[in-house]
Amino acid sequence: MASHTIRVGIAGYGNLGRGALAALARCPDMRPAGVFTRRDPASLHLADPAVPVLPLDQAEAYRDQIDVMILCGGSKNDLPAQGPDLARWFTTVDSYDTHARIPQYFKAVDAAAREHGNLSIIAVGWDPGLFSIQRLMGEAILPTGTTYTFWGKGLSQGHSDAIRRVPGVRAGVQYTIPVPEAVERVRAGEQPSLSTREKHRRECHVVLEPGADARAVEQAIITMPDYFADYDTTVHFIDEATLVQEHAGMPHGGFVIRSGQTVAERQTMEFSLKLDSNPAFTSSVLVAYARAAWRMKTAGETGARTVFDVAPGLLSPQSPEALRAALL
Repeated sequence: MASHTIRVGIAGYGNLGRGALAALARCPDMRPAGVFTRRDPASLHLADPAVPVLPLDQAEAYRDQIDVMILCGGSKNDLPAQGPDLARWFTTVDSYDTHARIPQYFKAVDAAAREHGNLSIIAVGWDPGLFSIQRLMGEAILPTGTTYTFWGKGLSQGHSDAIRRVPGVRAGVQYTIPVPEAVERVRAGEQPSLSTREKHRRECHVVLEPGADARAVEQAIITMPDYFADYDTTVHFIDEATLVQEHAGMPHGGFVIRSGQTVAERQTMEFSLKLDSNPAFTSSVLVAYARAAWRMKTAGETGARTVFDVAPGLLSPQSPEALRAALL
């Protein structure tokens, strides 16, 4: 592989942006070339003062100084606009995670990236992302069978971001919790037919703005399409002190199970994650795919891609020769 140090921009400096900056510090072949924010750049104080903090609305001016831009905005309101917009000027990687809308998001980013000769890898993380790869592998290897994905118990960044956008919500977090009876049936090899509601429930902990209507907030949350409407959702109203004390951590995880048959034999494939920090892990995945995106772009590829289109070897800082010798 080339010895060029990959210059990485970070668009957005919330939990994912902070995680991406920390992840880059562990990658000698990459370096942060700038953090782009909608806030006043002077208000951000990074651990490394050598990393410039720049206005997001002026990002285009820095396109010659950035090899890959990691987009760290939320999927509900930020990425639908930022993804196609920034794909015009940069090779990008993002963690868009609204599963139902991935096809239309892909199409919008693909058009922008192709028109301007860039490469964009969308929907990167652990789900969508690593779990998506495991679902594909399971179905390809065991075509006769059923795939099950369970998430949690854990705090969902995308869903937490969605509830914080509800009018009247001051702060809040959302946990995804597998239904134990469903997990037990799958692990027993039953291959049950399970609805969305039968597999998981959602639990929200919300701090209201002063004077907000709790019932209206609850209804807005539990009826939200793509996020809560298809689940049994419970909303707990708490104070800010309780939120800080009991819900500051961001654990998550889950597992993908493919339960199938070959001839007469029962076969099971499983991939699982147990994460102390969802954003720290997700941003680490984004950084690895940023390396792949730069390599694909320098090989002449343009347009949008997903994790299905990225060869695993492109994620590693090691050369193909080193990988064959050490890991194959």
